[in-house]
Amino acid sequence: MNAAWTVFLKEVTENLRDKKTVVNALVMGPLLGPVFFAMMMGFIITKQLKSADKPLEVPVVGAENAPNLVDWLERQSVVVQAAPADPEKAIRGRDAKVVLSIPANYAEHWRAGETAQVEVLFDSSDQDSRAPVARLTGLLEGYGRQTSALRVAARGLHPAILSPVVVDEHDLASTQQRAGQLLSFLPYLLVLGAFLGGMYLAIDTTAGERERQSLEPLLANPATRAQIVLGKLGATFGFAMVSMMLSLVMFAIAFQYIPLDRLGMKVDFGAGLILRAGLLMVPLVMVFAALQTIVAAYAKSYREAQTYLSLLMLLPMLPSVILMINPMKAEMWMAAVPLLSQNVLIMELARGEVVELTRFALSFGASLVLAAALVWVAVRIYHREQLAVSA
Repeated sequence: MNAAWTVFLKEVTENLRDKKTVVNALVMGPLLGPVFFAMMMGFIITKQLKSADKPLEVPVVGAENAPNLVDWLERQSVVVQAAPADPEKAIRGRDAKVVLSIPANYAEHWRAGETAQVEVLFDSSDQDSRAPVARLTGLLEGYGRQTSALRVAARGLHPAILSPVVVDEHDLASTQQRAGQLLSFLPYLLVLGAFLGGMYLAIDTTAGERERQSLEPLLANPATRAQIVLGKLGATFGFAMVSMMLSLVMFAIAFQYIPLDRLGMKVDFGAGLILRAGLLMVPLVMVFAALQTIVAAYAKSYREAQTYLSLLMLLPMLPSVILMINPMKAEMWMAAVPLLSQNVLIMELARGEVVELTRFALSFGASLVLAAALVWVAVRIYHREQLAVSA
């Protein structure tokens, strides 16, 4: 294997000299994803918490029609504001998040013991209005329940008659499992990082060398085609693995700066998760390296290979996107499907669940078999004499 090792060192050394490849594979990919995620989640959580903590400001139309309701809202720390001249215009113009409208016949229905209706005006397309609307709606429903209980008690009945069934919610999810919802994107980013981490190197070691006319002298060496392929694949695999592991480490660091504890969540993104997720991805990274080498070998130029692999990148993303949109219960057969198994098992690891050794081994073995088959195909392609001929 000395020849394969020599080819491996050659490819690694050449690509380390290429600043563009190093930046794309080892800096931009592993760094930007975790940093962007940490900034986005930190901003969203902080914004939601601030919105929940500050007093609820509600412009009220027709406040004089329901003085008791308005007084009750003020006792609940609601800041009742004067009604805008045009409530609908104020909502559409984002000058108000929510407006409470009390009709003139409210008092008439109230005195008759009938249902009195109020109207909550809001714009559902305004994300900032969702929290105020939910808070105001909850308060109005609470006021309605309290009033119903008083009316029933005034008629000599027990208020419990209004609640024949009481639901006691008991959440069985741990703090880690609740935080796992935020990690649904993790398999997607790891797969994408592994694919991008070796893509440029795979293109350069095939189509790139053919354009530079350095592939033909390399193939003329006494090393076998299998040794040359293994050396090139080893370099591509190494870059992709380093890129993916750096991404995992950066996520572990990024989660330290997200205030999940204020939401009752916790993420144990430690060395155990990093090592197990990394080990699970090893054969899949081999699959990507071999597949990229095969596709790039058929391309007539560097640009053509880049186009093909950019389109091929959509394929490994599909299981991640499908599982994020439509989560499925983990089945044993999924562990035997490369790419799908990594998505399912990494999500279980992120949620702090126990992954059976059988499923872990089945996923690793099935992906390794596929990688070996693709490596064999790559070796066969390198036996084609026209491979070294530039278009």
